[in-house]
Amino acid sequence: MTTETGEMRATTVTEPGILSGAYLWITIGACALVFLGAFESLAVTTVMPAVSADLDGERLYALAFAGPLATGVIGMVAAGNWADRRGPVEPLYTSVGIFVIGLLVAGFAPTMEVLVAGRFAQGLGSGALTVALYVVVARVYPRELHPAIFAGFAAAWVVPSLIGPTVAGAVTELWSWHWVFLGVVVLVLAALLMVVPALRGLAHNDGDASTPWAFGRLGWSVLAALAVLGLNLLGDVPGVGPVLAVVAVIVALVAVRPLLPRGTLRARRGLPSVILVRGLAAAAFFGAQVYIPYLLTERYEVSPTLAGLSLTGGALAWSVAATVQGRMGARLSSVVAVRIGTVLVLVGIGMALATAALRADAALIIAAWIVAGTGMGLMSPRTSALTLALSTPETQGFNSSAMTVADSFGSALALAITGVLFASLASVADPFTAVFALAAAIGGAAVVLAPRLASRQPQPVEA
Repeated sequence: MTTETGEMRATTVTEPGILSGAYLWITIGACALVFLGAFESLAVTTVMPAVSADLDGERLYALAFAGPLATGVIGMVAAGNWADRRGPVEPLYTSVGIFVIGLLVAGFAPTMEVLVAGRFAQGLGSGALTVALYVVVARVYPRELHPAIFAGFAAAWVVPSLIGPTVAGAVTELWSWHWVFLGVVVLVLAALLMVVPALRGLAHNDGDASTPWAFGRLGWSVLAALAVLGLNLLGDVPGVGPVLAVVAVIVALVAVRPLLPRGTLRARRGLPSVILVRGLAAAAFFGAQVYIPYLLTERYEVSPTLAGLSLTGGALAWSVAATVQGRMGARLSSVVAVRIGTVLVLVGIGMALATAALRADAALIIAAWIVAGTGMGLMSPRTSALTLALSTPETQGFNSSAMTVADSFGSALALAITGVLFASLASVADPFTAVFALAAAIGGAAVVLAPRLASRQPQPVEA
């Protein structure tokens, strides 16, 4: 009897891993989709200076990044609501289709305006896809495996971070930047073939059909996106540009509030602060990152291929740090991981700021992004795990949506403001120093607020 009891206890405490038979295909399929998004993000960031030069699109440079992040907010809200009602499978397939359409439009774009329109579609599909994947994680994996699967998502950036920027730069130099977009379509199809069998097992995990359609939140997401886009387009209007920019920022903040848990903009302890700190860190990191290849190619006359390597180090450091924190599990508390991560993000951005301001050696900015990427790798998976831990089954869709909304909205708003700064200061001061200084200020806010994260019981949605 004692032996049998011991065996039963051993069986009880032994948890399958994310690559065990029960989770193998869904893990591979989900990570393949993350791989796809990582490759597209790093590749586009690398080649956008060449795209801007070819299409005479310097005025729309920031919008090419902020636009898809803004439309991504709409996709996130719609997908979160849809997943709560019907489960994550339908929104996931739909988001992949929209993403492919955006890639095709951007790949065949004859003008910068058309390319930006394609980027809008990419953002809409990518935002919805991200939320659908988070709901898949919540529905399929036990809570004990959440840090591991989120570490797997981060690790899915390893190969794109190693080859994505370099391949994108080489493709641009040898053929054309058009193929950077069109080539990703092939990756989408390959990832989809892996995902289809992986998601068949979710057919029984439909959502709650009684959940109402959140048309109000969807409307607010549209308004938030329009405000961010308006900030990009109207902020440099002579005379009234600064006033219009301030109005756009206020409208954007008012519109995004219903999309987040109550108290998020006030940094209330618990889930609201988790969402806010994640959004601030993303805003600081990505608000600075899109200008790093631009700085290297513009000021240091580095080739697109070598400029892409500056992002490789950061993305690889992100993946390694995420893997390490996943293996540490409960030995590293989530609150501590986030606090350390936000400090490292700020330090990395500060190094980039010093490079721009002092016109230091280009090697410093590469080292800076390794530091910043390490910080994001530590904090990002832990904020994901904290968000799900503080959610009930009924609020997983909303809170997953809120988390990704904070990511995209924070980054989009930061990019919109840096775009205005860059355009307005280009003729009178160093615009790169200005955008890195703004990113550092946002990163500093994340550091200050990180201690307000705390473990609490799952909380209901309070919009």
